[in-house]
Amino acid sequence: MTTELRRLRNYIGGEFKDAADGRTTEVVNPATGEVYATAPLSGQADVDAAMAAAAAAFPGWRDTTPSERQKALLKIADAFEARADELVAAESENTGKPLGLTASEELPPMVDQIRFFAGAARLLEGRSAGEYMDGMTSIIRREPVGVCAQVAPWNYPMMMAVWKFAPAIAAGNTVVLKPSDTTPASTVLMAEIIDSVLPKGVFNVVCGDRETGKAMVEHSTPAMASITGSVRAGMQVAESASKDVKRVHLELGGKAPVVVFQDADIAKAVEDIAVAGYFNAGQDCTAATRVLVHESIHDEFVSALAKAAADTKTGAPDDEDVLYGPLNNPNQLKQVAGFIERLPAHAKVEAGGHRVGDKGYFYAPTVVSGLKQDDEIIQNEVFGPVITVQSFTDEAQALEYANGVEFALASSVWTKDHGRAMRMSKNLDFGCVWINTHIPLVAEMPHGGFKKSGYGKDLSAYGFEDYTRIKHVMTSLDG
Repeated sequence: MTTELRRLRNYIGGEFKDAADGRTTEVVNPATGEVYATAPLSGQADVDAAMAAAAAAFPGWRDTTPSERQKALLKIADAFEARADELVAAESENTGKPLGLTASEELPPMVDQIRFFAGAARLLEGRSAGEYMDGMTSIIRREPVGVCAQVAPWNYPMMMAVWKFAPAIAAGNTVVLKPSDTTPASTVLMAEIIDSVLPKGVFNVVCGDRETGKAMVEHSTPAMASITGSVRAGMQVAESASKDVKRVHLELGGKAPVVVFQDADIAKAVEDIAVAGYFNAGQDCTAATRVLVHESIHDEFVSALAKAAADTKTGAPDDEDVLYGPLNNPNQLKQVAGFIERLPAHAKVEAGGHRVGDKGYFYAPTVVSGLKQDDEIIQNEVFGPVITVQSFTDEAQALEYANGVEFALASSVWTKDHGRAMRMSKNLDFGCVWINTHIPLVAEMPHGGFKKSGYGKDLSAYGFEDYTRIKHVMTSLDG
């Protein structure tokens, strides 16, 4: 008996549509490795249609009042909350994530973030009007930038979609959003829910692959391109967008240092770092996967972390005891396994280091010690459930090792010494520094990095302002 595959469709101008040329891609559940749906493989004609719909809707949406946009986003948040079970189920099938953790750790923050941006819509700030030249009054206007081309990743399909569309729509922009080709289901469901709230064309979803995203970024209509993805993808977007001087918002890779000093609470640090390193199978650019430990506690820490890894469970989405599910796709499984296979002779696998089962793309929680600063696994993003451990001698060396990578998104410091914590937070070259914790995010605070981790901020008023432009208006007092 053949099970009929679910048919996902684009959402363009308020209508659900197949790709214009009928092409599709298969969508695989990474927990089983089985195809469960098809999605449009959108081409230029589909991108053209979505951009035209967004452009047509922009003047009307731009001219809505902040209170109207707030009301719409609050309705979306309420609707997402009311259909939480459906969204969680779609996301779990998309990604293989545990159902319980997705319901408790992802859906509530998502809804809260939409409500935050609903409030932000009414709180734009700027300089007060004034006479900066005799006989002239100046005012500052903040305006939406226009149509936004947005590309979301596969590690947090629902939440990253929210990080894209919520600030853009709150600011009065219209959106063409492309989910990853491996995880389109929850985004298409979002479109179904949003359909009853927003005017046609304000929010559009185009499914497809890398070429679809390239067509969106290179299209002449969008005023801004926003992507969460790899450094390679971000560089390509920035290059493409430069041809017509589009604004670009990039949230790219990470290699977060986790600096543990000798006075840290080792038990608490190990427990929290294991969760922050293995949650979502380590498929998080802020994951606590690069640990630097003072030499005096190195062996004790590694032993405790290896035990925590052995006690951490991965498995099926409906298993309530698992911390994380599978890697997203077979290529990602191959990438993670490749880092372990290519480890230098001086490295030691303390725990894990192997695939789990032969169904789906599961990988064991892994700890690797004995590493040097220039090792491949230290310098490059693994994006899997692999925590590396290095030893340092003093604060200066810890800082040198921590900053000695091309990424600069997030970091953490573990110490009871307040002065040391403040010195490290000042000198760590990362967009976020956590102290005695790692990975909590709140809607009110910005998320974004430096160096090859990209530029622009998600969340917070800063993220909202990224989707606005500033205009100076000067008027003569003489009439």
